[in-house]
Amino acid sequence: MEGVFLALALAYLFGSIPAGVLVARTYGVDIRKVGSGNIGATNVLRALGWGPALVVAFFDVFKGGIAVLLARAVGVEGWLLGGVAVAAVLGHNYSLFLGFRGGKGVATSFGTLLFLDPVLALWTLPIGLSVMLLTRYVSAGSMTGGVAAFVLSLALGRPLWEVATVFLMALLIFWTHRENLKRLQAGTERRLGERVEVRDA
Repeated sequence: MEGVFLALALAYLFGSIPAGVLVARTYGVDIRKVGSGNIGATNVLRALGWGPALVVAFFDVFKGGIAVLLARAVGVEGWLLGGVAVAAVLGHNYSLFLGFRGGKGVATSFGTLLFLDPVLALWTLPIGLSVMLLTRYVSAGSMTGGVAAFVLSLALGRPLWEVATVFLMALLIFWTHRENLKRLQAGTERRLGERVEVRDA
């Protein structure tokens, strides 16, 4: 039982590392006070450009993946491995280092999925990206990707624990995007590529 708690706690701590805050701080910017206030790569892109955004995206993807990789390396599989994946996403969304606030968990969800099931992740990625590029709404692509991952996990006959894990991560994506959904309905959602002012950061 102690091993279970340790695996989940380490995954949560990995997920909690706020790359967006750390990268933006090197530019003298508090990303939580800019644009949407989100710590993820999309808000970093709007505030600081593609270079810093790609660094944040890379880190957010692979911190989830590393949590899964390390768990597997010590023999964790099945339902507990799914728990590790969800814990990493929860760490990103509700970071211990940011007063239990954080990002929206899309990149970290993808990272955990990439290491849990690379085939499923690589089928899901082009679907989410296509919607994002066609609509220029990152939020729309993110939510579509979450739905696609769940549907594909069922279609590909993945084990129940993996389907449940993907379902929970998709639910978390929709939960963290609930305000985006309202803005999409109102026609006020920011599009990909729009910049924001950083002078008040």
